[in-house]
Order: sequence, then C-alpha cells, then structure tokens
Amino acid sequence: MPREQLGVCAEGNLHSVYLMFNTCKGFSPQMRPCIANVAQYIHELADQFSDSAFNGFVAIGAHSWDYLYPENKPSQLKPFPAMQQENRNAPANEYDLFVHLRCDRFDILHLVANEVSQMFEGLFEIVDEERGFRFMDSRDLTGFVDGTENPKGRQRQEVALVGEEDGLFRNGSYVHVQKFAHNLSKWNRLPEKSQENVIGRTKAQNIEYASADKPLTSHIKRVNLKDDAGRPMEILRQSMPYGSVREQGLVFISLCANSVNFEKMLESMVHGDEKGNHDHLMDFTQALTGSAFFVPSLDFLLQSD
Repeated sequence: MPREQLGVCAEGNLHSVYLMFNTCKGFSPQMRPCIANVAQYIHELADQFSDSAFNGFVAIGAHSWDYLYPENKPSQLKPFPAMQQENRNAPANEYDLFVHLRCDRFDILHLVANEVSQMFEGLFEIVDEERGFRFMDSRDLTGFVDGTENPKGRQRQEVALVGEEDGLFRNGSYVHVQKFAHNLSKWNRLPEKSQENVIGRTKAQNIEYASADKPLTSHIKRVNLKDDAGRPMEILRQSMPYGSVREQGLVFISLCANSVNFEKMLESMVHGDEKGNHDHLMDFTQALTGSAFFVPSLDFLLQSD
C-alpha cells in the first residue's frame, strides 16, 4: 500500500509554515527527483523530530501537474473554483508547489523551511510565505473554536485520502488553500449573541445550536452539507490563524478524498442556497487567495522521480 505523506492526516500543532513555489525557468527534468527528495526528507524528519510532532507534505499545483507528471493525473484535479457574488469574493491564485510544514517548535520549522528552499534553489522559487500559530484553545481569531467538526481517529484517513477508486493515486489527497483576512474591528463591534448567530454555536462553551435554531445564514449551516444520498460531505481541515497587528486571519486548508466536497461548501458560502441564504461570516472576512493542489503518496513521488 502506498505511504501517505504524514502531514495530511496529522493531528494539530502549535506552529506552521506555508510555502508557495513557482518554477524559476520552466520545466526541467531535475524537478521530479527534487520534489521526491524534499518529500522524502520531510518524511524522515518526522522521526528525527518526533518529540515535537514535526510533520508536513509537498503538494503539486493543479495547473502545473500536466507538465510535471503528464503521464497520469488525479481524476478530479482541476484549478481552484473562483467565485464571486456581490461583496463575497473567492479569487484564484495558482501556484506550482505547496509545502506545508507543522511542528510544536518554531525553531525547527524555521530550520526546515530554509533547508527546503535551498533544496529547490534554481528550480523553484518562493512566491508566497505565511506562518501560522495555534490561538488559545484552537480558536480562530474571531474567538470561536475552529475545526470542531473535523473527523477523529481513523476517520481522518477515510475523509482525506483517495481510495481504490483512483488506484494510482491511492493515499493521496485533494488540497484547497485560501488565505482569509479578517475584519476584526468590524467583527468585534458585534454583540456576542450576534456573533454566535453568524457562526451557529456558542462562543465560550463551543456548543452547537440545535438544528432548528441555526440561522440559514450561519457558517455551520452553510458548510455542513449532505450529498444526494444523504451522506455528510466531509473534509479534513488543517487550518491555522496567521498574521500581525496589521493583517490577521486564517489560512484555511481543506484536504479530502475528492474535490467536490470543498467546491460545494464554497459555493454554499458565496452563492448560498436557492433562496440566497449565503454565509454571513463572509461579511467579516475576505479571501485573498485560492489555490488547488494534489498531495500524492510518498511512493508515487519516489517512483516518478
């Protein structure tokens, strides 16, 4: 069975580094071996720094897959589904590679991020970098606990990893990344009860509203979707807050065995239902980026180098 990249389904950490790369001069035959070496290096560091729960993965951009691995392609890999409705905007900013690093020690992340950048030197260059952190008891900067609906235990693999339906890419994962900048001054002017109505759960106790009490415009109502067979459309979230005093928000990361679940959630947030009930959280945060990737199994990368 192909080995998954360990950062896909790992439990939460204290710190994270997000690195977006583009090619320096177009395609080079050295790129695939280099990507495989970086993925293998990250995999080995998980043992070396196990006491600080280091993990990570390397993901290939939807638009760069065709020239990096033209022989085969994940069946649902496609560019980020940009959307806009009134003041709600989900733009697309595609990148060639996404390296996601997480650890409970920031110094280790700083070291590894520099080493990865040096390993890619001359082939890929960093075009965007962000650093995330755990805020309080795993809360978003809005003050609400983030990721409450995340799958637990072995269900994380079931939700996030491709199965036999696309055998060559088994134990890979579809990744969508968005950087949201929050308007915290506007948000914090809302009374707490109004904030809770926007989210669909209580702020301090993190108790979800009863189904009948959730506003149709609440965040939870808009993202807790079911397919035509009545099954929950789940994703694994690996999101973390980021920012400085000047700009603060959330790096949202969705990992899933398919690309459909995320797209349906985003459509529900931006466009809403047939009656126009959109996600009112979008009135307080702005998506600055949107990118689509696929995280292949470690074995796929090593066998393709």
